Amino acid sequence: MLQAKAFVGNEPFVVMLGDDIMEDKIPLTRQLIEDYQKTHASTIAVMKVPQEDISKYGIIAPESMVEKGLYNVQNFVEKPKPEKAPSNLAIIGRYLLTPEIFEILENQDPGAGGEIQLTDAIDALNKTQRVFAREFCGVRYDVGDKFGFLKTSIQYGLVHPEVKDNLHEYIVTLGKQLEEEDAQKRSKLDKKSKK
Repeated sequence: MLQAKAFVGNEPFVVMLGDDIMEDKIPLTRQLIEDYQKTHASTIAVMKVPQEDISKYGIIAPESMVEKGLYNVQNFVEKPKPEKAPSNLAIIGRYLLTPEIFEILENQDPGAGGEIQLTDAIDALNKTQRVFAREFCGVRYDVGDKFGFLKTSIQYGLVHPEVKDNLHEYIVTLGKQLEEEDAQKRSKLDKKSKK
């Protein structure tokens, strides 16, 4: 992110991580920009995650709700153990940040995993200027791993006007084929167990 410092200058800016695709009636980035226009402060996107996934994310400790879905944040914790997490509101791949974050990042010590963590820098920024969190209630597609990428491709393909019908037919046919293969495997196992 520091590579963008010269380009950003002294303006607020948006960070969008490429492995997160967000879908909502009002685009999430627009929501963050609208929040900034009201608060003039950094605002990050968060969403509720299951307890077993908490340690994969930076997590916020909400202090209060300023308005529906917009939190005043007490602090940010990078990848806590689920039992020590202050909430289940995880930081996801959209941030609207003020340029002061760059100075913090330049002086940041490595955190979790021995790396410079953006979550730690945001927590430091929150000590000198308020940082808010916008709860995302739309659909998040995580394409950061192979299976997530495949699931997302299928989901988008099933609504794309050029391929949706062919893809639907393919999935139905493939499903039937897989059921037949599973039935054959079970039959072979049953025969072996009877011997």
